[in-house]
Amino acid sequence: MTIAHAPTHILPRMTINTDLARRILTGFIRDEIAKSGLKRCVIGLSGGIDSALSAYLSAEALGPENVLVVRMPYKTSSEASLTDAQAVIDDLGLPSLTVPISGMADALIDQFPDMSNVRKGNIMARLRMITLYDQSVAWGGLVMGTSNKTEFLLGYSTIYGDSGVALHPIADLYKQQVRQLARAMGVPSAILDKPPSADLWIGQTDEDELGFTYEAADQVLYLLVDERYTVAEAAEESGFEVAFVHRIWERVKANHYKRTMPNIAKISRRTIGHDFLYLRDYTGRHGAL
Repeated sequence: MTIAHAPTHILPRMTINTDLARRILTGFIRDEIAKSGLKRCVIGLSGGIDSALSAYLSAEALGPENVLVVRMPYKTSSEASLTDAQAVIDDLGLPSLTVPISGMADALIDQFPDMSNVRKGNIMARLRMITLYDQSVAWGGLVMGTSNKTEFLLGYSTIYGDSGVALHPIADLYKQQVRQLARAMGVPSAILDKPPSADLWIGQTDEDELGFTYEAADQVLYLLVDERYTVAEAAEESGFEVAFVHRIWERVKANHYKRTMPNIAKISRRTIGHDFLYLRDYTGRHGAL
């Protein structure tokens, strides 16, 4: 069986209640921003569906005037990405900035003529996050994440790049669910229908890099993670080859470190990340925090 002709019968089981998801996620954004003592957020707007949905949710939660979106093109970025991002800016009435990163990136890239596209892409992702955190200080808002659950599980992210944010509103939504909610919230069709891409170099798409479609990965991940199937059970239930399911699961395991803060070696009785956890929700001898 080829991935191009993969079964899709698991997809209906992944359907979400978009009204409920919308209420939960906008409430999450309002709550997390309020806990920080701030009222605003900053989002890197790529022109893709994930950042667009994050912008729509944030604008609804905080008011569009409190959501700064930043476009950060590299010289090889698609002009269509800027255009699609502008459609979101215009539709929501968001304050925005465009900060080209070519000069910043090339200062390092040009020193290594044999640099691979992966290395270049990592540099771009991290420079974009540097730019967002600079604007976080200037704007007075938290940096909003734009990664989805599929990307996180597969490790399709850059540490201290697109994964280096203050909060993740859509990281518990698979790519198919992102599409469903984005459609319900009125994200422009040009964004909904185009191939997913990090826009790191000309012609780059997520699925070409991964070697399989999000549609295929979502179904396997849903069975393995949400429904706790074994690899063999997921293959039998989905109709995918065992080798493909195993490949997906190995990526999930190998990239676990990308989904957690750096592990702290435990020495004391109460160690950050081990025994000392949810401070903001903690009520003890010192009262509610």
